[in-house]
This record gives sequence, C-alpha cells and structure tokens, in this order.
Amino acid sequence: MRLYDKYTFIMKNQEIYQGPVAQNCTVDLLVVGSGTGMAAALAAHEKGLTALVIEKTNLVGGSTARSGGAFWIPANPILQKAGADDTLQKAEVYLDAIVSENAPKSRWNNFLKHGSATVEMLERTTPMKFFWAKGYADYHPENPGGAALGRTCECVPFNLSQLGKDLKRFRPGVLDAPIPMPVTGYDYKWMALMTRLPFKAFPLIFKRMFQGVGGLLIGRKYAAGGQALAAGMFAGLLKANVPVWTNAKLVELIIEDEKVTGAVIEQNQKTVRVHVNKGVVLAAGGFDHNMPMRQKYQSASLTENLSLGAEGNEGDGILAGEKADAEIKLMDQTWWFPAAAPLKKGEFPQVLLAERSLPGGFMVNQNGQRFINEATDYMSFGQQLLKMEKEGKSIKEMWLIIDQRYKNRYLFAGTIFPMMPIPKEWFDAGIAFTADTPEALAKAMHVPQSAFAETFNHFNQMARAGKDTDFGRGNSAYDRYYGDPTVKPNPNLRALEGKLYAIKIVLSDLGTCGGLVTDENGRVMTADNNPIEGLYALGNNASNAFGKVYPGAGGTIGQGLVFGYIIAEHAASNHAEIRKEDYALV
Repeated sequence: MRLYDKYTFIMKNQEIYQGPVAQNCTVDLLVVGSGTGMAAALAAHEKGLTALVIEKTNLVGGSTARSGGAFWIPANPILQKAGADDTLQKAEVYLDAIVSENAPKSRWNNFLKHGSATVEMLERTTPMKFFWAKGYADYHPENPGGAALGRTCECVPFNLSQLGKDLKRFRPGVLDAPIPMPVTGYDYKWMALMTRLPFKAFPLIFKRMFQGVGGLLIGRKYAAGGQALAAGMFAGLLKANVPVWTNAKLVELIIEDEKVTGAVIEQNQKTVRVHVNKGVVLAAGGFDHNMPMRQKYQSASLTENLSLGAEGNEGDGILAGEKADAEIKLMDQTWWFPAAAPLKKGEFPQVLLAERSLPGGFMVNQNGQRFINEATDYMSFGQQLLKMEKEGKSIKEMWLIIDQRYKNRYLFAGTIFPMMPIPKEWFDAGIAFTADTPEALAKAMHVPQSAFAETFNHFNQMARAGKDTDFGRGNSAYDRYYGDPTVKPNPNLRALEGKLYAIKIVLSDLGTCGGLVTDENGRVMTADNNPIEGLYALGNNASNAFGKVYPGAGGTIGQGLVFGYIIAEHAASNHAEIRKEDYALV
C-alpha cells in the first residue's frame, strides 16, 4: 500500500465533497502538483491563460502545506515596506559567494529579477498578506552580501474557512497546538523563550490564542505557516475558478513530434487525456518517499522512510521527465532536517526548530561524542552527516542531551511547554531517557560511559567560557537567531547540571531537491542542453536553483513560487487562444 492511501477519506454512509471530476479537455497550462505549483496556475490565469491543477493525493497543498511556509525572496516589496536594507545587488553578491559553480547563474539570477513581481502577483490574486520575519538571518550570513537580519517573509495567519466546502480537500499541517492558535515561524522563536523573555513572548501568545479561539467563535479557523500560504493560494485558485482535481495521478506525458502536448491522467480508476496549448508544468514534489530512488542516488543507509514531505512525493514528475529525455542533476541533494524520532515506525518524525540551538543542550553520536555544531542550518547538518559517512565516520545514532534547567525554560517539539514532563510514551518507545548523572544516562542510551562523561565535562568547560572551540557553535548570526539572548556571553551555550535527559534524533528532511534540469525560464532540458518543448518544472521536481546550498529560511518555497511566475510569463509570451467549449472542467 502506498503511503498516501492511508490518508484517503474513509467515511461510510456520508457523502464527501471530492472536487471537480476529471474529464477529457484542453487547457493552456496543466500544473501537476498542488504545492508551489499553484503559483504557476495563479500567474497563468492572471496573464489570460487557462490553467488546470492536478493533485495525486486527495488533499491539496503538497509539502508546502506541511512546511513552515516561509519564503526567501530578496529585495521584495514586503522587505522594502518594512525598512529592510536589501537590494538585488547585495543578494547577487551573496548567491555568487555561496552557490559558486553548484548551479547556473542564469537560473538564480532570473529568480532574483522576478522575485518582486511574484510577491506582487500573489498579493493581487490571493487574499494573503505577508510580513518580514525580521532577524531570521540568512543561513550563511557571514558571506559577502549575507543578511544578518534576514530576507525571510511569512504569511499573516489566514482564515481557512475561506476555502468553504473545499476545506475538506485541504492538507493539514504538521504541528497541532494544544489549543487552537495560529503560530508563525517568527512567533515560535519567541514562544520557545516564554520563560526567559515573557514580556516579548506572552503578548504574542495571547494574540494568537485570541485569534485562534476567538476566530472559532465567529466561524473563522485561522492557520499560520505553510497552512496559511498553501490555503491562500488555493483560495486564489477557487476565486478565479481554476479547477483543482484531487486523486488525479499523472500516468504519462503525451509527446507528439518531440513536443509535450498533454498528459494522461487517472482519477478514481478513470483515465482522461488533457491536451495543452502552452505546456505541462511538473510541480509534483521530489522523491521523498521513494526509498529505492533515495538509496540509489543518495545513500544505501537510507532504509527507513523518515521524510516530512507530503506522502504523495514519490518522484512521479521526475520519472515522467526522464521518459521525455530530460536530464537530471543534484539527485544526491535533500533539504535535510534533523528531528525527534517518531514514536512508532511508519509515523512522521517530530519537528524541532529552535531546540538544537538553545543553551543547556548538546548532541552526541553512538560513541558518546559530539560531532557537529548543533545549531548549524538543517541542510548543512544533513550534508555533514553524509560526508562523514563517506569518510567512514558514519553517525548511526544521534542524541540531544539537555538538563532540567533547559526543560524548565524552553518549549520543546512545539507541544511540550516549560515545566511540562516529557510524555511517558517517549520513554516507553525508547526515544527518551533520563538520569541524574552523565554515567547513568550514557548507560541508558547504550553509549560508552567514559567517552560520554569526557564529552559532557569538556562541553561544560567550553560553555562556561562561552566559546565552542570544537565546532564554533554560536559564531554565526544564524546560530544566534534561535539562541537565548539572556544567556551571556554566548546565547547558544550553557553548562549542563542536575537531572539530565536524552532525546533520540533522526535525520529527516523537508523533501529532496535534485531533479530535472531546467533553464532560466523553467523549461526542462535534455542532456544536450536543448529545451523539451511544452515541458516545464519547478520546486522539488527541478534541480535546486541554488545547487547544493540553502541560502535562507524559505529558499525552497521561494524558488518554487518565483519559477511558477516565470513559467507562466514564458508560456503567456506566445499565447494561443483556445475554444471555450474545450474548457469544460466543472
């Protein structure tokens, strides 16, 4: 059984709204995937094209709806209105420094040029409003052009009730707060510090509680993060009467005279053909849950499916592109994301954001030794682990070690508030242990006691001095963003004491980011560098526009949105009219 099958609505004796029924038709642009691909459909509709979005699973939103929802688009109008000191020139210097030869400059340069127009399009075509997550530093801010205050933006909490009956078709998020409250990524930073900076945290908490609980009383259901962004785009499509077919799987591309002219789609065992005048946009996510592909291209050690990406991401778009003679690149790359281990095999891991960076904690491997700057950005974290594996220094187990003081001060995994006990089921599942001494904790974790005690004492010695001489934790502005500013001199370091806890960490991810090679206009390319006429790709169906680098929070969503706009613009530049009678989709 495929992963997405278990998400199918099962409700006996009750009619469920499943959206438009698939039928043979002709459109200008067919978008395969309902994550950032929705931006392509929105832009296409605004430019006068007819568009259709198909979604393989029964839920709209893709990995975007499961994400933090931030987008990294330099020098966009939201940043400018908020007073950010950012320019396209600075962003170009930054990307030049970090991307280097990893990806063609023409692609990321075109991304920069169309960023502002993309944001303006989203503001016109959807009910969404955005804000600057000021202070969320670029992931490599010490490089030339890097921004310590960041370039990341988010969607203001969005009322999901605007989706009407289609809310039943919308994908739920990853984190569920104990009470209804829409928490943005920016909010989470301060919520994690609620006991340390209460005058900053609690006004935000009360605001979100009032918005969440109060909204329900008047028929509104507010959501934030990726939920807000994906729902906002979905609402824009519904308002524009752009059809979104769910349970609609891409079977194959239709190719005539070396040109993609449509696709065969299957919905509920019924097969239809969709012909296109302008092209097919592959936006169906990466190969997150296709373990044979991951073992082939990334590592044979990836035997357990731990991805946080949407369950339908099995590489369909990439495989379809390959059949059309497309070139693939960067297939070893992933938006890696260390997370707390799932309670049961087959469940999603538990999301961690600030937890690795906060003072009073550090990580060890199966040998009881530190192995990394715990506060580094999550993609670099995973890349370093795979590099160690290739060097014969495989990290087979990871544990986050914290003390009672940490536990009493900080929010953990989004649901365990300060002073709250770690749930009993964590201990029962063997993903958490507690002890009063380093030696006893090491014994519980089954790591060498002497090595762990030595690591523990050495870390404490560095923490008291405020300088991580081993891995440089706290040296970067990015590290410090999720630190505790009340801890001096290093907001990421504090010596551990008293009762100790160990939480098992796994290498999860937000999706793979290698795929079809595209040009600066999003056109899919062959190995001999020729565009495949009528075929585009974006998001995680396309190889990362930034090569092997994650420039800042929302770099994956940002490029998906912008290339959606670029693709629509390119497709509209040679628009051919279609007959209205061909466009019968509802």
